[in-house]
Amino acid sequence: MTISEPIKPIIEKPLKVFLAGHQGMVGRALQRLLLQQPGISLLVCSKAELDLTRQADVEQFFNQQRPDWVIVAAAKVGGILANQQLPAEFIYQNLMIEANLVHCAWQTGVQRLMMLGSSCIYPKLASQPMSEDALLTGALEPSNEPYAIAKIAGLKLCESYYRQYGSDFRAVMPTNLYGPWDNFHPEHSHVIPGLIRRLHQAALEKATSVDIWGTGQARREFLHVDDLAAATWLVMQQTPESYQQLTQGQPRHINIGNGTDLTIAELAGLIAQVVGYNGLLQFDSSKPEGTPRKLLDISKLQTLGWQETIPLREGLTQAYQWYLQHLNLVGRA
Repeated sequence: MTISEPIKPIIEKPLKVFLAGHQGMVGRALQRLLLQQPGISLLVCSKAELDLTRQADVEQFFNQQRPDWVIVAAAKVGGILANQQLPAEFIYQNLMIEANLVHCAWQTGVQRLMMLGSSCIYPKLASQPMSEDALLTGALEPSNEPYAIAKIAGLKLCESYYRQYGSDFRAVMPTNLYGPWDNFHPEHSHVIPGLIRRLHQAALEKATSVDIWGTGQARREFLHVDDLAAATWLVMQQTPESYQQLTQGQPRHINIGNGTDLTIAELAGLIAQVVGYNGLLQFDSSKPEGTPRKLLDISKLQTLGWQETIPLREGLTQAYQWYLQHLNLVGRA
């Protein structure tokens, strides 16, 4: 497959890009990247300024601001426990955010929209690595099904507006992410920030052991959020013709990952080394651990020449240093 070179985002007048969700981990990474791009006029709003779940508010915002491009990084996210405890919040908030942004983007003639999804959209027992066309070929992982269904709906919104109206609405499906401004909540965090917090505390207390959910044998792929931002921006810059050729029709989304995975036990061992914890890691097989394996097929992304720049060990070290520097913000979350 031959893909044309990405367009250069430098035009006669600034390209107004609305970044929804700029205060989250992914949104902050995209904001750092976009602020460095020539020709980009970045538009952001806090949740206090604009509640994306309220259709009338979103319509008013789009009618007033008229962005050229939109990036949807806003979402209600969390780990296994949060998904189990708050299923209604996860499905409702994500559905409302996606529906309002996509529909208002179409109403106001937005030239291009990028939706960020999640690899949990794929079936629990999908063949590995998971290609884009694995979507809707099997049952989802029950522990985060409401969130996954909302993300699938967002993807299908983009596809449907493209099919009916020709709207250049795209989507990328990131693998598991980590990095600065991650959620270090003691109960609602994802695996990397959760382990950083717990193993750091265990090291301080000189605990002899730490309990970890699951057998430790589930395999996961992890990507630094800055690499995700770079890959997302690369995909968004493709011309409509190049993007159509890249996706070959449907599904119209692109996987973003690094093509490698490791067990949760191996990950925990790496984080223990980074934080200086020398105690025992005990795995509790009575607790859920989600999908047995989640590794993305990134062959479409690789045709654009993209590759990871922050290896896992380096990224974990950076994430831990960020955590230490921001304990006043996250240490008591």
